[in-house]
Amino acid sequence: MKIIGVARNYVNSTAKQDNNLPTEPIIFLMPETALIQRNQPFFYPDFSNDIHHEVELIVKINRLGKNIPEKFANRYYDEIGIGIDFTAHDMLQEATAVGLPWSISKGFDGSAPLGGFVNKAELGDLNNIDFSLKKNGQIVQQGNSRDMIFSFDDIIAYVSKFFTLKIGDLIYTGTPPGIAPVQIGDNLVARIGDKELLNFNVR
Repeated sequence: MKIIGVARNYVNSTAKQDNNLPTEPIIFLMPETALIQRNQPFFYPDFSNDIHHEVELIVKINRLGKNIPEKFANRYYDEIGIGIDFTAHDMLQEATAVGLPWSISKGFDGSAPLGGFVNKAELGDLNNIDFSLKKNGQIVQQGNSRDMIFSFDDIIAYVSKFFTLKIGDLIYTGTPPGIAPVQIGDNLVARIGDKELLNFNVR
């Protein structure tokens, strides 16, 4: 099972004409050990002092596929879920500054809490999915899939050029504005619409 992440896939509504927007999805990989499931706590690692939350919609692949045309990509997933992509921001900045890989800063153990999934038939327009993250009862991130630079189908078609997609693979599709640090003792709750699908603590 693979966990595929997409970076820089959301823009502020005021920045949609930004000439620096990516022209292709920016992809990175996380190991299976990054997953936290069943609302288990996230344990703050001792190698970073600046862990940031990034709430994301997640696609779960339901069939084997390679070189998938975009027009058929919708056949490769039945559900949309939600999760957190925790980032060791201090380590990411250091790596980016000297052109090193992001693997440690994005894929460390426990960096990818995974919530529940909703059948896409229940969601209606997949280009209009509201989702949010609360930290200690306050909304800290709000997003809508219409603000994705690359849609679910775009991402699947692109990724499948390079990696064979298998049943159970997860694609974290990017985060909206509002990423910020977490601290030990924080409670994080993620929702798609009004459905609470993830609720866990930082320890």
